[in-house]
Amino acid sequence: MGRYIGKRILQIIPVLFIISFIVFFLVRLSGDPVNTMLPPEATPADRAEMRTALGLDKPLLEQYGIFLNDVAHGRFGTSLRYGQEATEVVLEKLPATLQLASISLVVSTILGIVLGVICARAKDTAFDILFSSLSVVGQAMPSFWIGIMLILLFGVNLKWLPVSGPGTWKNLVMPVATLSIVTSAQVIPLVRSSMLEIMHEDYIRTARSKGLKERLVIYKHAFKNALIPVVTIMALQVPGLIGGSLITETVFSWPGLGQLMVQCINGKDMCVVQACVVFISLITIVANLAADIIYALIDPRIRY
Repeated sequence: MGRYIGKRILQIIPVLFIISFIVFFLVRLSGDPVNTMLPPEATPADRAEMRTALGLDKPLLEQYGIFLNDVAHGRFGTSLRYGQEATEVVLEKLPATLQLASISLVVSTILGIVLGVICARAKDTAFDILFSSLSVVGQAMPSFWIGIMLILLFGVNLKWLPVSGPGTWKNLVMPVATLSIVTSAQVIPLVRSSMLEIMHEDYIRTARSKGLKERLVIYKHAFKNALIPVVTIMALQVPGLIGGSLITETVFSWPGLGQLMVQCINGKDMCVVQACVVFISLITIVANLAADIIYALIDPRIRY
């Protein structure tokens, strides 16, 4: 197991190299960074001075080498909007996004697993049909629309919850609900189908033939083996909750990476945008590594 984890950590290096390559050249493909950063009324002398200051007068490969060296040392340049290192700006906003994403992940996982197991146990009943249908509807609804509807209902009409910004736990309720509805809607049918498939396995019939209680059969024997696809889908949801919260954070004015990226894209602050993409990529890589480790803990038959 330790050897496998070591190999996976080494595999992160080429992945980060590819990400840095894509981030570097996509910024260049979007246009001249100098024209992006300077206002239209800037003089040719101003443009030449900034091009020299940013090292854009050097060959492209040399620029990429400098960029790689800076990224390796955690430097992405100075933010035009905030006037400080882009890394510092991202690290200031990262805790708010992690708070929102982690709570949403826990809530959606609990809801998805509990409702998925109940739907499997109550197959073809009214409960199963209702929540299976709601999960399809939940996957079809865009997160920004869900957020706006929650604001109109609980913030504007009922006035139960604040509609935007950070503050108390009440400010978290609607953003977390928005992300959790979308995520749990994907987990419910997956848990349901996994449980239904496993409930027909031979070892489940053997456990029942021994006279074990149904609750013990489901939660000790069936549920544990049904978790593997759930772990996979939840690991895939992490980048969606981190990067995909871009729209949700904008709707609720939540001061995290999502809102930061929108502001910096509109303000053409590419240094911060690059830093956000790299940090989100790192979180995604760590989430996938954690999922692989959890596989082995859930199912000892897995050998790497």
